[in-house]
Amino acid sequence: MYERSRNLLDCHIAGFTYYDGLDVIDELKLGTPVTLVSEPENPYDHEAVAIYYGETKLGYVPQTKNSYVSNLLYFGHGDIMEARINNHNPEANTENQFRIVIKIKANRKN
Repeated sequence: MYERSRNLLDCHIAGFTYYDGLDVIDELKLGTPVTLVSEPENPYDHEAVAIYYGETKLGYVPQTKNSYVSNLLYFGHGDIMEARINNHNPEANTENQFRIVIKIKANRKN
């Protein structure tokens, strides 16, 4: 059976309340694409992976889950991944309201 993509990781957006997510919270819907950016110079975590919506930094992939994604980005393989908002729970604590899914994109033709 052909799969268009496969889930690599599902996680909350760590640090959401410390960055600018609240500025765009009304724009973040299920399926909204987000961008992953490696931050190897981050003084707290050399494997840090920031999550952006356009130019707005939403937070990070949690440190306990970022190693594999960080390595793919560091070695220039970010184009094989796609990330989207996959859960929004407005009843949860602001820090845990949003989750993303990161998928490996299929490169097969059929």
